[in-house]
Amino acid sequence: MSVFLQSIQGVLVILVMVAIGYGLASAKWFTDKSGQIIARIVTQVALPMYMVNTITHDFTKGELIRLLPEIKFPIISMLVLFAISVGFARALGIRKNRRGLFQSMFFNSNTVFVGLPINMALFGVKSLPYVLVYYMVNTTFFWTLGTYLIQRDGEGAWKFDIRATLSKVFSPPLLGFILGIIFVWTDVKLPTFVVSDLQYIGNLTVPLSMFFIGIAVQRAGLRNMEFNKYSLGILFGRFILAPIVMFFLLWKADVPHLMKQVFILQSAMPVMTNAPVVTSLYGADADYAAIMVTESTILSLVVVPILMTLINN
Repeated sequence: MSVFLQSIQGVLVILVMVAIGYGLASAKWFTDKSGQIIARIVTQVALPMYMVNTITHDFTKGELIRLLPEIKFPIISMLVLFAISVGFARALGIRKNRRGLFQSMFFNSNTVFVGLPINMALFGVKSLPYVLVYYMVNTTFFWTLGTYLIQRDGEGAWKFDIRATLSKVFSPPLLGFILGIIFVWTDVKLPTFVVSDLQYIGNLTVPLSMFFIGIAVQRAGLRNMEFNKYSLGILFGRFILAPIVMFFLLWKADVPHLMKQVFILQSAMPVMTNAPVVTSLYGADADYAAIMVTESTILSLVVVPILMTLINN
């Protein structure tokens, strides 16, 4: 019961910030472009600085060396989920112009805007390296296989642009993570004023991420939520199959218990907020993607305490 109550409190921390973002959006404090601006501040400024500051302050060479081989767990998990998504899409009769989007949302999760704040609220800064390992894999899968599947749903022939793909994979947060590793590896000591700037700006990451989610939920509209085979299939994959697959991969593995907890939670995060943007770009069903982001984000706040209780028993 104590684990469940702790999880509830961690989720409530997140929920209050989401509610504030939702309320401010409802009160018209934000324009249509505000969410995009906040997302850019988080992903291109605050989060990269947060990565550099945390990696250089809290981790050693030995910890980073032990961490990198564990990348295999999210890779295997996502490949398994992708294979399952192919069968699920056909079994549920998902129409062709939604099938690729369905599969992409089935195996990719929101590891930054929801996953990072929830893990930080529940486990603190010690969870960050595991969050980042999962994030690296998830981002790579989304901007390669996931984007290909979405683009296949849209209009026109699919083209693979290696430059555009690499720019998405090696995003500012990942580059901040890599830069932090380089500083630790080379024993670089940053000046005090730089560390302070990194800390102050990096601390914007969690609240701004939650404001962004609140704005996104308000814009999508709670009234548009509906439960049918298209949505239930995604929710089943995100919140039931994904953590089950990860649990069995980690069950007998000789890895830290905290890593198991973080990886299982990260696997069960909601649909990526990038999905509607990419879907709209390629002329696929952007409304379906936006609804699934909303539904899965709201339900994740219910799923997390239950999941935390299960993985601690």
